[in-house]
Amino acid sequence: MKRLLLILTLVAGIAQAREDQVQIHGNAAGTQAVTTPEPGLTAADYRYNDRGRGDVIQARWRLDANGLPISYEAKGNDYWKVEFSESFSRDAQGLARWKNRIEAGETKAAGFYLPANPPPEFMGVLARALLRAPGRRLPLLPTGEARLEGGADVDASGRKLTLYRISGIEFTPVPVWLDDKGETAGVIDDWFEVLEAPLLPALAELQRAQQAADQAWHARLAQQHTHRPQGALLIRNARLFDPVSGSVRAGMSVLVRGERIVRVEPDADLEAPAGAEVLAANGRFLMPGLWDVHQHFADVHGVFDLIAGVTSARDMANDNLPMLARVKRFDTGTELGPRVTLAGIIEGIGPLAGPTDVKVDTPEKARAAVDWYADNGYAQVKIYSSFSPALVATVADRAHERGLRVSGHVPAFTYARAFVEAGADEIQHLNFVLLNFFPDVKDTRTRDRYTVLAERLAQFDFNDGRKAEFSDFVAFLRQHQTVLDPTMVVLEGLFSGEPARAAPALRPVVQRFPAVVKRRQLSGAVAVPAGKEAVYAQALPGLLRMLKKLHDGGVTIMPGSDGFAGYSLHRELELYVQAGIPNAEVLRIATLVPARVLGVEKDRGTLVPGKLADMILVDGDPLKDMGDIRRVWRTLKGGQVYDPAALEQALGMSPR
Repeated sequence: MKRLLLILTLVAGIAQAREDQVQIHGNAAGTQAVTTPEPGLTAADYRYNDRGRGDVIQARWRLDANGLPISYEAKGNDYWKVEFSESFSRDAQGLARWKNRIEAGETKAAGFYLPANPPPEFMGVLARALLRAPGRRLPLLPTGEARLEGGADVDASGRKLTLYRISGIEFTPVPVWLDDKGETAGVIDDWFEVLEAPLLPALAELQRAQQAADQAWHARLAQQHTHRPQGALLIRNARLFDPVSGSVRAGMSVLVRGERIVRVEPDADLEAPAGAEVLAANGRFLMPGLWDVHQHFADVHGVFDLIAGVTSARDMANDNLPMLARVKRFDTGTELGPRVTLAGIIEGIGPLAGPTDVKVDTPEKARAAVDWYADNGYAQVKIYSSFSPALVATVADRAHERGLRVSGHVPAFTYARAFVEAGADEIQHLNFVLLNFFPDVKDTRTRDRYTVLAERLAQFDFNDGRKAEFSDFVAFLRQHQTVLDPTMVVLEGLFSGEPARAAPALRPVVQRFPAVVKRRQLSGAVAVPAGKEAVYAQALPGLLRMLKKLHDGGVTIMPGSDGFAGYSLHRELELYVQAGIPNAEVLRIATLVPARVLGVEKDRGTLVPGKLADMILVDGDPLKDMGDIRRVWRTLKGGQVYDPAALEQALGMSPR
């Protein structure tokens, strides 16, 4: 979704005025007005609202005869409401200069300047320039290269539209729909749609054509990077981690046939079967595949999961029908990704409601929503922020009747204790636990549910008069067997204090990203109010202390990233260690605990005969240094083998 917040509509730039519609999951969210104030000058005013978040960008630019920018100026705020300004110019001597909140530079090299925070319209300028360029390739400034390829044609509302795909901007090609005049008709993704109003009736047809192109790309990647042993697979000389005991045994072999583990024995006791393929671990750390219990799958999230050793995941809200289809592709191997447990979102009605078409406001509709999820193979429902507190018990009762778990954001105008008392089995995001102690913070539908944390944490002392109150609440959660999905990595990013830098979770790897992708990986940190620097700096340490006390008090914790797939999960585990949870326990939390909570321990969570061959080989020892969990050497899912380093390079990353 983040990609489309930057590149949503693309147009020819020759109209005197035009207004495009921005939709989030079919709901009107904003507009982009494109005008030509004077010959040769284009202006764009782009703005939309996503539950209080969303870009506001005002930009103006001029182009040369080849469609390359010679001047560009913009100001506004990004998705997280952080203000920015940006400028670019190329003088008569060919010297180009640029400045934005990420970088400043100059060069005489030719190329297309791609702004750090462009309005969607500006990507249309790139598309048209690529159509003119030799070989449909252009160098980008500050760095990188863009390439354009054509695709399917669709007749929509009497206009011939062609799907083009721009490579070199993201990990996957960026889709662009152009009409037969070269004007852009729209850009579409799982969550975000931007189309000219007359083309909205054609949205479904455009989606089908675009999805076919995307799926063909994924199928090629999967075919090239999935190794399927022809017979048995024998892993030799591994250091085998047991999440039950927390111990490691050196010199171990694991025999795999098909998708399951057949034997686990010391090397000397297990003879290689005839024709078996041998994978020499050479003393590497072998452990069950990781879990990420908080994702929202899109694009190449599944690929990054396998890169990071995540073989099991939970999707915590998505566009339901496309997600069901994606899970089938994961399972059949035509798209790379983990095993996925599905949690379906149920939201209320209102201006700040989340982007879903499952919105209910009566008991009958609430029960019907639960039934749809149960009938379609979902394991859980997720209640969202605008949901009516009065209907939580209705959803919980029906979900439990149908064998589904219940979790979610604590809805606005209630608090965590009441949410659990009404039947919730799990809470997403640690901030909702803190807000249980501040009932005056009632409306949690906006980003305030995060930003209010800093000042409230400064008021909360675990050792003062509230110690007993907090201990009682921990005991309440333990007695109700309430599970917590804390998403510490999200909270760290919010309170990193550096909105113009990559999130802390990505800093160990972001320098290896493709150049254009790298400069867009911003933390989303909240802007720290003047004079509040010390208070905000203590937010994450305070949350980590709270997490440790919850864990020590017997509350079950499961790791979820709710961010950039794969690498963010690694950082989540590092933060648990930073909180004071022992490394072996963190690895248990990342493997066995989710398998137990989500009811799949029979097949996953430990490496014993009869279970699925979902495992990872790590080139290091995460029991000594949790940072080593980032060094996944091989990932196995159902006995199929993936090379993370090769997958990274296939996505345009530089070698490790």
